[in-house]
Amino acid sequence: MSIRVLVVDDSVFMRRAIRDMIDGEPGLEVVAVARHGAEGVELAKQHQPDVVTLDIEMPEMDGLTALRRIKRETPAQVLMCSSLTTEGSQASLQALRMGAADVIAKDHSTFSAHIHEMREDLVSRVKALGESAARKRMRKTGGDEPSSSGSFQPPSIDLARLGMLCIGASTGGPPVLETILPRIQPQIGVPVVVAQHMPKVFTESLAKRLSDICSCQVRLLDRGLPLKPGVIHLAPGGLHTHIKRRGSGMPVAHLDEEPRADLYRPSVDVLFETAADAVDRPVLGVVLTGIGHDGLRGAQRVCDRQGKIWSQCEESSVVYGMPKAVAEAGLSSAALSPEQLGEALANLTAKKAA
Repeated sequence: MSIRVLVVDDSVFMRRAIRDMIDGEPGLEVVAVARHGAEGVELAKQHQPDVVTLDIEMPEMDGLTALRRIKRETPAQVLMCSSLTTEGSQASLQALRMGAADVIAKDHSTFSAHIHEMREDLVSRVKALGESAARKRMRKTGGDEPSSSGSFQPPSIDLARLGMLCIGASTGGPPVLETILPRIQPQIGVPVVVAQHMPKVFTESLAKRLSDICSCQVRLLDRGLPLKPGVIHLAPGGLHTHIKRRGSGMPVAHLDEEPRADLYRPSVDVLFETAADAVDRPVLGVVLTGIGHDGLRGAQRVCDRQGKIWSQCEESSVVYGMPKAVAEAGLSSAALSPEQLGEALANLTAKKAA
């Protein structure tokens, strides 16, 4: 059965381009296109698509208003299409908090030159969101929804030996980060480094948002920036973050485009691997919701160096790809919801401070 897609965009060119990209892929089908948000809401109710690609800036009804109504009236997964600007990134983060599953950035100035890359990115996200929605529907109809009863016991970890906390996320990650990172207190005593798959302008907006809600200082990493205990360091989009040893002092962050073979920049694999090698004490790695298996290779290195991996549970993941990869490899010692991860990190902070 094909994944059914509704395309909503006020640009004739973008509607045609997105439709052609999706319709040209086996297993995907565009069931309708809409010229603005109001039409998108009506077509979503009529066709009940699996996935909606939704522009943010539109006449008559903007994308955020349409998103709210589509999420209220249909079970569709919504992929926001945002301009590659500061305003677009801020609106995108708001959309994710409102229930959008993911965001794809469109740069009109370079669209023609990078159409093949955008097609690959768009198709992979639509497929992942459609398949994830189908699995969640099957769990609900099969009565396999998890029980919330019982008290939660945070996973154990040797806090005296902890050297760094590294977190990796992709699709659906920003709202989870907004849930778990405010639970960390400056007394944690080790650097926290976060790699979220996003363009640079989006990670800049995310850093500002996290600064507003976190007790810890939040810094967007720059080349050669020393990592400070009790500070949350956010990897910038478009570059890999390599953790490097610097004598007997705290490790530093080195940013570059290598290895180019890694599809996503920042790569969770690169962050985890280099942190495990550079830090004298074991690393705790947390793998959150996301497409694919970025983080698997790095998680193996963390475990090889006596560190630990926690992962997000399937039921709470927008796309159970990255956490599934580490769980199935036997590398994750705990599969937790965002709320449980937040509690576990708060508990870790409290014990570290004591």
